[in-house]
Amino acid sequence: MLVLSRKKDESIVINNDITIVVVEIRGDKVRLGVEAPKEVPVHRREVFEAIARGEPLDAATLAGTEAPAEAPEQRPPATDAIP
Repeated sequence: MLVLSRKKDESIVINNDITIVVVEIRGDKVRLGVEAPKEVPVHRREVFEAIARGEPLDAATLAGTEAPAEAPEQRPPATDAIP
């Protein structure tokens, strides 16, 4: 596992087309922004694992989803976002 240190507003780039940005650091929580092509699915691990097990995504599974940070380019909501 590669471990990197980043400060607020700093980012990392994966494979030239995925950018992870540190949006906010508050106590022991870090908010990350993910910029990726629309065809690349992005999920929190617990949602990814539920999908892999074939479980339906209910409100309990989706709890904790935060609104996306405002970005210049809007993409459709992630499949694990609460409407």
